[in-house]
Amino acid sequence: MTHAQQAPEGRIDYAETLDFPTKRLILIGTLLGLFLSALDQTIVSTALPRITQELDGLSLYSWVTTAYLLASTAMVPIYGKLSDIYGRKPVLMFGIVVFLIGSALCGMAGEPFLNNVFGSGMMQLVVFRALQGLGAAALTSVAFAIIADIFAPAERGKYQGLFGAVFGLSSVIGPLLGGFLTDNISWRWVFYVNLPIGLVALAFIFTKMPRLASGLKPKIDYLGALLIIVFSVPLLLALTFGADGTYAWTSPVVLGMFALSAAALGLFLFVESRHESPILPLSLFRNPTFAWGVLARFFIGAAFLGAILFLSLYLVNVQGVSATAAGTATIPLTMGLIAGAIGSGQLASRLGYYKTMILIGLLLMMGGFGLLSTLNADTPYLQVVLYMVVLGLGLGPALPLYNLAIQNAVKPWEIGVATSSGQFFQQFGSVIGTAVFGAILTATLPGQIDRQLAPVRADAPPALRAQLESMSSSAPQGGGEGSPSVAFDAAAAKQSAGRAIEEGFSGLRVAVTDAVNTGNVAAVQAVAASPQVPAALGEQLRAITAPAIATPQGREAVIAGVTQGLDTAQAEAVKQSDTTLDRVARAFKVAFATTVSRIYLVSILVAFLALLASLPMPNLRLPRKGEGKGEPGGLASLEG
Repeated sequence: MTHAQQAPEGRIDYAETLDFPTKRLILIGTLLGLFLSALDQTIVSTALPRITQELDGLSLYSWVTTAYLLASTAMVPIYGKLSDIYGRKPVLMFGIVVFLIGSALCGMAGEPFLNNVFGSGMMQLVVFRALQGLGAAALTSVAFAIIADIFAPAERGKYQGLFGAVFGLSSVIGPLLGGFLTDNISWRWVFYVNLPIGLVALAFIFTKMPRLASGLKPKIDYLGALLIIVFSVPLLLALTFGADGTYAWTSPVVLGMFALSAAALGLFLFVESRHESPILPLSLFRNPTFAWGVLARFFIGAAFLGAILFLSLYLVNVQGVSATAAGTATIPLTMGLIAGAIGSGQLASRLGYYKTMILIGLLLMMGGFGLLSTLNADTPYLQVVLYMVVLGLGLGPALPLYNLAIQNAVKPWEIGVATSSGQFFQQFGSVIGTAVFGAILTATLPGQIDRQLAPVRADAPPALRAQLESMSSSAPQGGGEGSPSVAFDAAAAKQSAGRAIEEGFSGLRVAVTDAVNTGNVAAVQAVAASPQVPAALGEQLRAITAPAIATPQGREAVIAGVTQGLDTAQAEAVKQSDTTLDRVARAFKVAFATTVSRIYLVSILVAFLALLASLPMPNLRLPRKGEGKGEPGGLASLEG
């Protein structure tokens, strides 16, 4: 037997030995640490426009998020394994310290004393966000494993639900707090706010948390750790570059990164199959609960991010909420998610089984996506709210119950690596889901806009027709965070068009007045022949005779009549322009709603794949305290 297969000697059962007050303090500290990581994924989004403006770094806008994602995703399985070897406490504390250092440096980005070392302020922010991600990976990967260490399997569900709720809560608080701090204090406090929360979490963990070690003392798989980074980072970069349009999917850069990632994966599998204590033990995949569970979480990660991202874009582009308000407009989804996470965890603890609730949650998720696939330009907001709640109730059970299932199925000393692997697969699913859904958006939206604008162009005034010809090119070129809005601002367009019409008719008045005042009917006829002159006005000008403008009084009377005709023509042009622009705004809303509804049709398939992956999972009973000691995951019995 290898170290991964053999129960370590002297391993402490913390679920049995720790009293509940100590567990509660450990739980508070761990939740605070997890809240830090979850909050940082949402609080920065509302501050980014101001940061970009102050640091003059629009070209690096998306990299502020990408750098964090790359670092946190690649390190998750590594931290999980290290926590199995060295204990949860030192790894978690290390992660919080790194995260806080990164937060402090992010807050100082652009300060003069840093410019000489790291270059531009925006580049500093990208580097420091990557450092934050390195710390955040420890928080997310270790936090869920701590629950399995200090609570018996049957008790874990209700606490895992709390951890799922933290992510939902952060998605509500983050945009609100980020906007408040940016508008009222400084964008730097979006990062500095992490410091007091992190220090409180550190205090709880340092003073109250035991080491939570598995008892393993194997050799560290350095090569495996390196290869998982070489596999994941190029793959994430290739997907990001392809999704946001930085490079074409068939470009040498993207294809080269895919090739490097594939080669690293092959080497990783070879190394892991021979190391005595691999970063990701391949033997775990012989465990049906783990194998099917991480596959299901991969699909759920893709579906979850697609739900949040494209629902926000729908709310901005179709429902007309502001970009800042879009973060809070998804509160109904978040409330459903929190209710689903906490409720499913509580039920799992009471009933002792989790699979039925997983399947019910996935069916609800499919139903929520099905409802969202019916969205159109006229869907009432309250109806959208109902759909969001249904989807949230379906998504809620995913995070806690899959963690619970995986932790219950593996050996106690494998909980860290198994839990972090699930998180790793979910985050990978999110990145791949963003790329796939972004590709659908890019491929579908321009065609939809062109199709909806075709009848508008045909009926549009000549002055607007040329402008409408190029409007489909305003569709975003990717679906990632920071994709531009394609909402058509009808009010602004009307104001702009009105000014253009007024300027055009003002020039026409001058031309007609000058021509009439010459007393030369040929000059008037030349103005009448201009293509810029409306048809009715042209007929009026062509009817003017030489005797009518032969005297000053006659010319004055003609100018008064022509001016009245110009006013009527201008009013008609403005009315026609406003009608056309209203139809353009409607066309954009219909095009975007149709595109988003198709993305949610694909989301139904993704959720269905998660359901298919969950069906073969064994329905293991969650044993009470003291049951099944020494057995894998505390396994007590198997149903079905």
